[in-house]
Amino acid sequence: MTPALDVVTLGEALLLLTADEPGPLEQVRHFHKGSAGAETNVAIGLARLGLAVGWQSRLGVDSMARYLLAEIGAAGVDCSHVVCDAAQSTGFMFKGRVDDGSDPPIEYHRRGSAASRLQPREIDADWLAGARLLHVTGVFAALSASTLQATREAMSIMRSRGRLVSFDPNLRPALWPSPQEMARALNDLAEGADWVLPGLEEGRLLSGCDTPERIAAFYRERGARVVAVKLGADGAYVDATGAAGAVRGYVPAVPPARVVDTVGAGDGFAVGLISALLEERGSMAAARRGNWIGSRAVQVRGDTEGLPTRAELDAAGV
Repeated sequence: MTPALDVVTLGEALLLLTADEPGPLEQVRHFHKGSAGAETNVAIGLARLGLAVGWQSRLGVDSMARYLLAEIGAAGVDCSHVVCDAAQSTGFMFKGRVDDGSDPPIEYHRRGSAASRLQPREIDADWLAGARLLHVTGVFAALSASTLQATREAMSIMRSRGRLVSFDPNLRPALWPSPQEMARALNDLAEGADWVLPGLEEGRLLSGCDTPERIAAFYRERGARVVAVKLGADGAYVDATGAAGAVRGYVPAVPPARVVDTVGAGDGFAVGLISALLEERGSMAAARRGNWIGSRAVQVRGDTEGLPTRAELDAAGV
């Protein structure tokens, strides 16, 4: 049977309030409203490229929840498995503005959010396995014991049904009791993934390895078919098994004309890699697309504003 969806993801969506002017957040008077969340950023990016994408989560019934559902749904993402719970609240965050290319200050307000209450029993196995691929990250897994178990359950369902799983560690150390517990939990999740996408520093923290080659080998030895280590301005390192055999090598970055907002670059890379691999473009070509979309993402303000449409992707020839 042909899958109903190309990609499904689990994750927390946050209302994003981005400062319109530089300076300490407490002094900023005007903000731009948008959506944020590692998994929904990827869902929106893939939907813009024409893929059929679904998202499962929880929200409150407040104005923030209504805004997020409208925005994410308008991007073409299937939100039919998002539960709105009157007893819980929607998470939100503030992001500062910087004009020197550095990382902006970020302030999260998500403790006890509706998304953090998602339970493993809420996973709809048939709907989930109706997709070709499940994309998960370490952010949602870090929110609570139940979201970690829900992530494990979703990955297990996909593997048992012969579907694909991609995993971006996307470290949030402040959400974990200790670095050791974070490493154990996320490496355990990585063992259930076909495609693993760590950043260089993330890979060093999680694997104890010091080079992109060794980090990639660490995850390949644990079952990943494709490992793409994100290297920022240095591009990416790929270690993969494909139809033609083993593929290993560096893929150069696509230098941005100007770095405006660094947040969302990794999600942009994931959009490029996942979309190209689902199109059977090959792992090196997939990393090239990931680098190109990641470069676009940092040249505009906002987490998703730089993610391309299919027409823009085709025009760039990536």
